[in-house]
Amino acid sequence: MDTIVRNSKVPFYQQLYEILRKKIVRGDWQPGELLPSESELIEQYQVSRITARKALESLVNENLIYRERGRGTFVAHPTVEQALVRIISFTEDMRQRGFKPGTQVLSSGLVPASEEIAEKLRVEPGEELASLERLRLADGETMSLEQSFLVHRYCPGILQLDYAKNPLREALEDRSGIQLVCASQVIRAMTASRELADKLNIQPGAAVLYIERVSFSQEDVPVEFLRLYHRGDRYALHGELRG
Repeated sequence: MDTIVRNSKVPFYQQLYEILRKKIVRGDWQPGELLPSESELIEQYQVSRITARKALESLVNENLIYRERGRGTFVAHPTVEQALVRIISFTEDMRQRGFKPGTQVLSSGLVPASEEIAEKLRVEPGEELASLERLRLADGETMSLEQSFLVHRYCPGILQLDYAKNPLREALEDRSGIQLVCASQVIRAMTASRELADKLNIQPGAAVLYIERVSFSQEDVPVEFLRLYHRGDRYALHGELRG
């Protein structure tokens, strides 16, 4: 039933939530499609603003919809699961899933290695690193933020390419003969700062999956230190464990 039952014991917000959820699940609204506004829901279903807001908040908490400031509320794409079994580029991963990958380069340049990053890359503090910050998108929607730091002497001139169009892993292999064959990483849950939220197009305080990864070449040399910030409403990681 797609109408509010006035004499039901089920609260109006729960009924409205079920109506909207059913429309999403059965495909009446497609991923990325703009949902009716709160005002439109109020008029269509003859409910209060509080009722409409609570129903939408329930859908947000279930990761079925997402909000963009100044634009409205949209149907969410299915959560992307990423396996913890091999190194795979974002571009390759998204293409395999049927999404159109996209990249926006936020910054690119040479920076001195901090003590923290130098230790992870086994270089001296102050060593020249190639720094690259990119937003990664799927079907035009922001998915994650990547901050890469590469030991520049291993891959001189690596920043000369346009990484909005070229995969970094392919460039490392083609230009410098470096293959990233293994990695170690740490995964943490965190909440988005205002600066990070603005970049990921989420609300400040929203859940973020944070990954620190050190990738090694075929010579077992650490080449890249990577910081990954995945939107918590779009990413899930899974792995198989055996006893």
